[in-house]
Amino acid sequence: METLAQQINIEKTKHSKIDQVDFDDLSFGSIFSDHMLVCDYKNGNWETPKIMPYGPISLDPSAKIFHYGQSIFEGMKAYKDADEQVWLFRPHDNHRRFNISAERMAMPEIPQAYFMEGLETLIGLEKAWIPSTDGSALYIRPFMFASGKGFHASPADAYKFLICLAPSGAYFSGKVKVLIEEKYSRSADGGTGFAKAGGNYAGQFYPTQLAAKKGYHQVIWTDDHKHEFIEEAGAMNIFVRLGDTLVTAPTSDRILDGITRKSILQISERENIKTEVRKITVGEVVEAAQDGSLKEMFGAGTAAVISPIATFGYRGKDYDLPELENSYASRLKKRIVDIQYNRAEDPFGWRYGI
Repeated sequence: METLAQQINIEKTKHSKIDQVDFDDLSFGSIFSDHMLVCDYKNGNWETPKIMPYGPISLDPSAKIFHYGQSIFEGMKAYKDADEQVWLFRPHDNHRRFNISAERMAMPEIPQAYFMEGLETLIGLEKAWIPSTDGSALYIRPFMFASGKGFHASPADAYKFLICLAPSGAYFSGKVKVLIEEKYSRSADGGTGFAKAGGNYAGQFYPTQLAAKKGYHQVIWTDDHKHEFIEEAGAMNIFVRLGDTLVTAPTSDRILDGITRKSILQISERENIKTEVRKITVGEVVEAAQDGSLKEMFGAGTAAVISPIATFGYRGKDYDLPELENSYASRLKKRIVDIQYNRAEDPFGWRYGI
């Protein structure tokens, strides 16, 4: 019996763009590989995926993505080691979370074979697009949106699932300065904050623009009730080091269950770094900054892995964090990246070879 991968029709591009790419100077997510995977959901079933040249897609103006925002995505990376072997990092967790997002947005789940075999087939075709420069990787964007037509405010009857690939360099570079938000909220109880839904990110842009006008790179999101508790850092989970203890907020309706976040907690436990998963008040962080017990703050996510915060602003005052030689951020990032690039043992079974 044929596997799904054997059924995927592949239409190869006649003109590859790869020779036009400087792999030693890659921005993040702005250059795309030659091919993409596309799969349609119609009449209650997923059709056989196909791989075609990367390019525009055609949609009816009444497609419900434009009107009611049914859209979800994931962020992943493929890595190439010194022997040219290709690796993914915890891909089944991405598939699981994709379907959690789909359920919350009243969209059909994508079967594991479609997600994994489609992904492996596409990456196998595009292996040459995986950068070998240290710190770079092939960013993978699986996403789904409502393609069904109509102005009626209800879930669509048709959807498109795509996977596109972008060879990418570092997401952030340099010191990151953030502003603790006191007016706007990223999400609310009972909402969609735990899903990787497009609208969650669209709603972040305006407050982030306001912060940028004040000289900050990103916003630290607080709870929607009293803006008392620190929850996320921009589009990433947040960690705060108080003394020798690493603290992060618990997941909830408002907070994404980040795969990098989970990895940091597991590595910390293995390396005897004390961690606490609990609510963190803004007042606690400010007081710790004032008395010197605040050692580190960093964001954690697929794109940046770990992004150290150099300064945070709150109520008109900036607080600089100390520069540490042996920071938890650098130590934990090295552990994760060494597993991803197959430079160290993987005691957790996270690395997935293609």
